[in-house]
Amino acid sequence: MNGAPPDRPPQGIRVFDRRAGRMVREVVLGDRWLRAAYAPPWRSLCRVLFFRRAWASRLLGRYCDSRLSRWKIPRVMVQLGIDPSEFLEPVESFRTFNEFFTRRLRSDARPFDPAPDVFCSPADSRVRVFPRWAGDERLEVKARAYTNEELLGKPGAAAPFAGGPVVVARLCPADYHRFHYPADGRTIEEWDVPGGFDSVNPLALTLRPQVLAENRRRVSLLDLVNFGRTAFVEVGAFGVGAIVRTHTEREFRKMDEKGYFKFGGSTIVLLFEPGRFEPDPDLTARTREGIETRVRAGERLGRAVLTKSGPGPT
Repeated sequence: MNGAPPDRPPQGIRVFDRRAGRMVREVVLGDRWLRAAYAPPWRSLCRVLFFRRAWASRLLGRYCDSRLSRWKIPRVMVQLGIDPSEFLEPVESFRTFNEFFTRRLRSDARPFDPAPDVFCSPADSRVRVFPRWAGDERLEVKARAYTNEELLGKPGAAAPFAGGPVVVARLCPADYHRFHYPADGRTIEEWDVPGGFDSVNPLALTLRPQVLAENRRRVSLLDLVNFGRTAFVEVGAFGVGAIVRTHTEREFRKMDEKGYFKFGGSTIVLLFEPGRFEPDPDLTARTREGIETRVRAGERLGRAVLTKSGPGPT
């Protein structure tokens, strides 16, 4: 969407559930408060007091880490339709809301294709997939605009990804919030980029075009088998108490856990070199229609571009 954003957020969020094969309506925690915060006359004041400052997200994070937050768990599970049969630990074992929010799942809850040329979703999320994007142009994703250089926050880091595919994976509070490596590989380099704490929910993103390049984020440059150099960008948001790294070794295997987000909506952005990754056509087709596709961690997003002599150019 081009031009000035609307004065008010859209009424509701509809996404395509790939596994169910149909459009579904997303339940938004705090929907009324979110609309009030991002609509006139409170929008500017809320942004200055809450979304550009760390204190509000840190305070919420401390509350979610406290035993006082435990009472919210049953209510949120019902509201968001979360299935406890997938949990590795019983619901009764969670002492705080963040223990529930960062829950682990049973090993069979998120199956994945081990084929080395299959690229798996790193997280439960709603994805938009762009087959090619010039790194010096502004990527517009439902009115949020930023360049690869702005997103990575480091001079020169975006050059290898000019003209390559982009995947934007948005996590909402109903999702499993641990994220994983989408293929075998190794970590080349990592860095943090300071920023604010705006919401990444589409209700708010229509009014804040540059959020993904303005929020606090962590960037990992990965060398993935068959996919080459890939930027894995973890974007924080309002209420995210922390982005926690759990894998500390340089080498990793497909679907090894990389880390997790504490409470709050979050986003992962993946940048690829040109000619290395071919997204699944159903994902790109819905993206062109302005529709997000709901996927689960481990679900296929596309394949490596292989030539007769092996992987694509290095």
